Amino acid sequence: MKRTLGQILKIVAFLALGALLLYYAFRGVKFDELTGTLKQVNFWWIGLSLLFAGISFFSRARRWSLLIEPLGFKPSFKNTYHALMVGYLSNYALPRLGEVTRCVTLGKREKIPVDSLIGTVIVERVIDLVMLLLIMLVLLISWMDKFGAFFNEQVYGPLEAKFIDIFGGTWAFWVILLAVLVFLLALIYLFRKKLLRFTLVRKAKEILVGVLSGLQTIYRMKRKWEFILHSILIWFLYILMTWVVVFALEELSGLTFIDGMFLLVIGGLGMSAPVTAGFGAYHWITSRGLMFVYDFSLETGTAYAILAHESNSLLTIFLGALSFILLTLSRNKDKSLKPES
Repeated sequence: MKRTLGQILKIVAFLALGALLLYYAFRGVKFDELTGTLKQVNFWWIGLSLLFAGISFFSRARRWSLLIEPLGFKPSFKNTYHALMVGYLSNYALPRLGEVTRCVTLGKREKIPVDSLIGTVIVERVIDLVMLLLIMLVLLISWMDKFGAFFNEQVYGPLEAKFIDIFGGTWAFWVILLAVLVFLLALIYLFRKKLLRFTLVRKAKEILVGVLSGLQTIYRMKRKWEFILHSILIWFLYILMTWVVVFALEELSGLTFIDGMFLLVIGGLGMSAPVTAGFGAYHWITSRGLMFVYDFSLETGTAYAILAHESNSLLTIFLGALSFILLTLSRNKDKSLKPES
């Protein structure tokens, strides 16, 4: 009962935070102009964006299979894909819930230890972070004047000002942060045996072992080049699905592939916020990015954010729900085929 209540409270809290961010994202928007802009959308480009998104899901499922195989398991592509999509669907209940959900789903279906699967998912996240950093590096090199100025004024600058207000200077913040980290690490080392008495700590250790096992899979992987190609393909498709949405709005149709990379990066920052599926955070940072960097109106930037985010969300929810239904039907069919003992 308490656990169920806690989950409900978490969902309500994240939804409330998302609603607050949506309020800030739409504050100052002239809704009559926004409605007029949305009425002129060319939805063929939205469809193309969703096609790229759909292909990326298949590519990501295949890449996950490649990470799992060195563990000694060979899950079917069908189950891997459906588990992935069910995980994406779960993210609309709680942020990051999908990472665990897809591992549990595939683990039960293919009889694979969940801890090992969690390790492969974390490896995926590390690879994705590397790819994102590479894209950011390309932007910094080729587009420093706009890209650097945006992050300095909209992201780094406000954070730096807040740190100075609290600590009296940025150097003080880093000194305090380093001292706290050293202190915590010392405490963990001194009381490591006592800490293992706690269930949460033991579980964390088990997950860490699973992570290390997952990292080793890259070295044992037979098809490393296929894994690398899928990693590149996934992020290339992400850029394409982000970029082609601009052609749905006449005002944004002049934006280039590099601009699509910029929108992907700032949108990724919004999606990583601790809110359900980036609601509010994505809309705020994307609309402000288009307004600050390109001098588009807030209404145009907001229209783009709505089209890009909501179209992808609807596709993900539909495919996730479809995968959940198909897995449930398949599980029930398997049970009915089992001979009675």
